[in-house]
Amino acid sequence: MTDHPDRLTLRDHIVEADIGAFEEERGRLQRLRFEVEVALAASQGAGDDVDGILSYDVLTGAIAAALAAERRALLEVLAEDIAARILSAPQAARVFVRVEKLDRASGALGVAITRSGGASAPARAAEEPGGRLVLLSQAAAEAADLPQAGAAVLLAEARRAPRAQDPEAQRRIDLLALDQAAWLLAARLGGMAVAATRTELEHGLRQGGPVVWAPSRLVLSQPEAPQRVEAPRLAAWLAEAMGLQEILALGCAPPETRLPVRSLPLDAAGAP
Repeated sequence: MTDHPDRLTLRDHIVEADIGAFEEERGRLQRLRFEVEVALAASQGAGDDVDGILSYDVLTGAIAAALAAERRALLEVLAEDIAARILSAPQAARVFVRVEKLDRASGALGVAITRSGGASAPARAAEEPGGRLVLLSQAAAEAADLPQAGAAVLLAEARRAPRAQDPEAQRRIDLLALDQAAWLLAARLGGMAVAATRTELEHGLRQGGPVVWAPSRLVLSQPEAPQRVEAPRLAAWLAEAMGLQEILALGCAPPETRLPVRSLPLDAAGAP
C-alpha cells in the first residue's frame, strides 16, 4: 500500500467468536486476532470534522457486523465480508485484512487478503436491504397464484414433522421440515432461488426479486434465534434482524412483531 500516503490501521484487535469448519469447533468460542489496513482515496488531513473522515469505528464495526451476520466456517469468507463492508465507505480505496485463530495451534493460523474498491470490489450497501417478508400457510404455498412479491423473503409453513423424544432432535427435525417446504415452494415457483444465509438473503433482496428462505442453517448458527421452531416466530425474528419493512401473512395468522403486519386471505392471492 506504499502508493497511498494516508492509511488507517487497526492491529491486535482480538475478539472471541464461534467459527470453524470442524465439528469440534462448533459451539465453542475461540480467539480471533484482526489486522486491518485501509488505503484512503484522499488525504484526511484537511479540517477536523469527524463526519468527513473514515472513522476507526468503520473498521471495528465491519468486524463486529461480519461476525454477527452469521456463523462462518472459513476465515477466508469472514475476511471477504469485512473487506466488502469497509470498501462500501467512499473514503476507502483498498483494504488489507488479516484474520488469525489463536487457539488452534501453538502459533497463529490465519488468512490475509487485499481487496480494492471500484467496480471490481464486492458491493455491499451500508444500509439495510429493505423489502418485506411473506409468510405463507401450507395452502398458500400450494395455491395456483401468489402475490407479486417483489423484493421479499418467502417463508412457507411446513407440514407436521415426525415427533422425537429429545428436544434438540425435534428442533432439527422441525427445521428440516421447513427447509423441505422451502425447496418445494421454490420448485413450484419455477426454480426460484433458495437462500440459507443472511448474505444470500440480502443479495436476493438487493437484486429486487423474491427469494425463498430455508431457515435451518441460519437458525442453528445464531444463538439468539428462537428455540421453538414455528414459522411465525422465525418470520418475526428474521424480519426484525434484517430490518425489513413489513411482514405479509398470506392465509395464516400473523406473527407477533414490532414491524408492520398485513394479513391476506387466500382469495386475495393476487393482491400486491
